[in-house]
Amino acid sequence: MSAEDQLRALGLELPSPPKPVASYVPAVQSGDLLFLSGILPMRDGKPAWTGKLGRELTVEQGAEAARLACLNALAVIKAHLGSLDRVARVVRLGGHVASAEGFTQQPAVINGASDLLVAVFGEAGRHARLALGAFELPLNAAIELELIVAVTSAARP
Repeated sequence: MSAEDQLRALGLELPSPPKPVASYVPAVQSGDLLFLSGILPMRDGKPAWTGKLGRELTVEQGAEAARLACLNALAVIKAHLGSLDRVARVVRLGGHVASAEGFTQQPAVINGASDLLVAVFGEAGRHARLALGAFELPLNAAIELELIVAVTSAARP
């Protein structure tokens, strides 16, 4: 099943790709690698999840924020490539989690994005990963993701 078919089978729809909030582009391709800029859990032009994990937000809410940010990342990928089916492999996911002092469950939060990538791309969605705590993130967002994917010139089967 193609990645786009899998997304539909999961009952998910991609949002419009979020617009940059500063002076940068959402994605840059170099050879067969696509590098995404930091992606926040945006909905309707503003962060849907704000605050710090371990204080204002639970691990479950953080995982939902990571899942939403990942959907936004997939929207950026589709806008850049024309199809999610051109993703050959998810190479690396970086997850930054706005964390209250003493909060150490960043990996559980970023699993919201990791699990979605595997659900959409199967084995090609398994990736190297970084999950770390941050004192503050842009727009008071709860999480920020960065993504590197390998791409093909044609859609994968």
